[in-house]
Amino acid sequence: MGKLSGIKVIDLSLFLPGPMLTMMMADHGAEVIKVEPPTGDPARAMEPVEAGQSVWFRNLNRGKQALALDLKSDEGRERLWQLLADADVMIEGFRPGVMKRLGFDYDAVAAKNPRIVYCSVSAFGQEGEMAHHPAHDLAVQALSGFLSVNDGPDGMPVVPGVPSADMAAGLNGLSAVLMALIGREKSGKGDYVDIAMFDAMLPWCAHIAGEAIQGGNSPTSRTQRSLGGAAFYNVYRTADGLHVVLGGREVKFAKSLLTALDRTDLLPLAEMDAGEMQQALTDFLRETFATKSRDQWVAWFADKDVAFSPVLDFREALDQDFVREKGLLVEAGGSHQIAPAFRFRSDEKWQPSDAPELSE
Repeated sequence: MGKLSGIKVIDLSLFLPGPMLTMMMADHGAEVIKVEPPTGDPARAMEPVEAGQSVWFRNLNRGKQALALDLKSDEGRERLWQLLADADVMIEGFRPGVMKRLGFDYDAVAAKNPRIVYCSVSAFGQEGEMAHHPAHDLAVQALSGFLSVNDGPDGMPVVPGVPSADMAAGLNGLSAVLMALIGREKSGKGDYVDIAMFDAMLPWCAHIAGEAIQGGNSPTSRTQRSLGGAAFYNVYRTADGLHVVLGGREVKFAKSLLTALDRTDLLPLAEMDAGEMQQALTDFLRETFATKSRDQWVAWFADKDVAFSPVLDFREALDQDFVREKGLLVEAGGSHQIAPAFRFRSDEKWQPSDAPELSE
């Protein structure tokens, strides 16, 4: 029995943030009923397909039930009311105002089920001047400042490899829902939480945008210690055209590496401000890493206390021995699934489950 056994969740969300939130609940025992439009969640059609289902859809919707409902019809709305009658949690990801027009806003649902924990996930929240502005992850990252430092050497922002705003919203939504469930144990009443992707993403800049937060200038990648301005927190090209990273700025790591390279004279530069002050050290490391292949550097660093890693593609990352050792990628029934990121010692070993087909 999972930690959330006995919790019933009605999930009206599509694509990424909401489905990720409810899948994490399903992974830990919650009964999740995914309510989809008659055409289904668009993620069902996203390639690639494995064992008859989208890999994306399966890895965000496993362990759920799925029900197709037309919420514009009387029959569809009545069926949803039946599902909500004894539900503990409701998740929706429509644009602000849609649920109210359908008759399923928080006030309407809580009037019939005051114990419901109701979570809305949107780009900018349910109220305010940006509430109705359409946006997916990329636009939210652009408006929150993060895209400005997701740039190449030429300063041109590039499309991020991680949908951080989507993921931040899902994680914040899960945390808020669980807090509300704990609060309900004390008060007997549910609650409403308005999760905005923008709001969820913004706190993630505290370590890089301190000056801007206090009213000053924005960070730039070439001068910020965590964005590419520090020699020991940077990406380096190797002789075979691949890449490695130094991922720890602590002086002990700099001393370890520069001693091994017989260049302790450069050690004082590692303690200077990021940017121009460290440029000579960065240039030396760039020239040095260009002399061996990525795998040669991996072997060279094996006995050295330095925060070093090769840059792997996803195939290489998923094929690592420790991924298999920890059971982080599981094959079952001809399909591959990424295991939950958190597991409890008291729980039984996690087993992958199917994602639901769409039913009437």
